[in-house]
Amino acid sequence: MTIAERRDDSLMSEPDTSGRFGEFGGRFVPETLVPACQELEEGFREAWADPQWREELDVALRDYAGRPSGLSECHRLGEQLGLRLLLKREDLNHTGSHKINNVLGQAFLAKRMGKTRLVAETGAGQHGVASATAAALLGMECKVYMGAVDVERQALNVFRMRLLGAEVEAVQSGSRTLKDAVNEAMRDWVATVGNTHYCLGSVMGPHPYPWMVRQFHRVIGDEAREQARALLGDDPDVVTACVGGGSNALGIFSGFVDTRSRLVGVEPRGGAAVSRSIPGVVHGMRSYLMQDEYGQVDHAHSIDAGIDYQGIGP
Repeated sequence: MTIAERRDDSLMSEPDTSGRFGEFGGRFVPETLVPACQELEEGFREAWADPQWREELDVALRDYAGRPSGLSECHRLGEQLGLRLLLKREDLNHTGSHKINNVLGQAFLAKRMGKTRLVAETGAGQHGVASATAAALLGMECKVYMGAVDVERQALNVFRMRLLGAEVEAVQSGSRTLKDAVNEAMRDWVATVGNTHYCLGSVMGPHPYPWMVRQFHRVIGDEAREQARALLGDDPDVVTACVGGGSNALGIFSGFVDTRSRLVGVEPRGGAAVSRSIPGVVHGMRSYLMQDEYGQVDHAHSIDAGIDYQGIGP
């Protein structure tokens, strides 16, 4: 039995028919977006089952994005800490982060479905840069929504997006960060769904996005497990990753969910959606959500752009 086959009968199986992982997930969207979500699910299932399409995506990930990304051992820091410390180097991918894995998958899928325009949200700017890059590669229009606070603190990534031909809109509403950028991107998608694909940047949103984005990012964990075993001779004791919406963490966790490795997600104290929140509905999904005493979405805070998100992928 292969690793992939073993995981398909595990916690890495797909959601149920309503798009839920247990009590979380689902599809909480306006009626105008239900057909779009259904079209996307059907299109993704067909593409994911098509060996030729999967091969085209794998080639792009290898020859364009630069996969597999390396696994670097930090010898001196590991010696200070008294352990062996390995870093999965997603920063070495084209555009500088893990975001390109998911974006190439969604852009190739959108092209297959006949869409001509991408809209995206971004916090730190890396997903926006990846979306602009994929749009330029495939000859598609691209508009990126970014909170005004993040536009200021991530000015270099804003410059890169515009250099690649994307339109960047600074969102002035709410906390002017990632949550508000998601809101505006979804509003755009509602109004332009006929020719537009919403390239959502994390394992969040209405079904099929959490499941679909997880599948595109599984490559991180698949590679990391093979690389770690080659270096260590076994699975690592601990696998850790930062958590905003969850794509970075779930990408690497996916390779170790059925192993002895302990999985540790690290949240910002001012955006601790898992450890300090209660279930609620936001951005088309039911999940843990930071709320005030009246059930309204609370503000998240982090000095790092992109992980100050009030929720977590289901």
